[in-house]
Amino acid sequence: MRFTEHELTLALTGVAKNVLAVQDKQVRKGRRTADELWESLGRYERFKVLDGLGDQLLPVLVALPDVEVEAGTRPSFTDEQITATVEEKLGGEKGLRRKALLTARVALVKLALECLPPRQDPDALIVPDHL
Repeated sequence: MRFTEHELTLALTGVAKNVLAVQDKQVRKGRRTADELWESLGRYERFKVLDGLGDQLLPVLVALPDVEVEAGTRPSFTDEQITATVEEKLGGEKGLRRKALLTARVALVKLALECLPPRQDPDALIVPDHL
């Protein structure tokens, strides 16, 4: 699947915020939001989170099959397509560890796809006058 750099960045950032929110006690109790947690991190801390998730997600997102995406919608894939792509990119793990990695990465890829912004129509782009 061909994603823009902006789409991949938003997908990774969305997944990172969700992963951190699940791990943070204050977010779970509703004392602060995932965005506030994300903003409280330093640049290097954000980089480490994005780097770790990028190694797991980017190869899978790029390897997803090409689908037609209408303007105003997000790309959608079946569970079978996502699972097959994740299995293809999974390393040489075997047994229970492989099954756990497969389940976790499929969930991360689904979350990344939910975080993608709707596609814009390239013909309808309006450039502001100040540019």
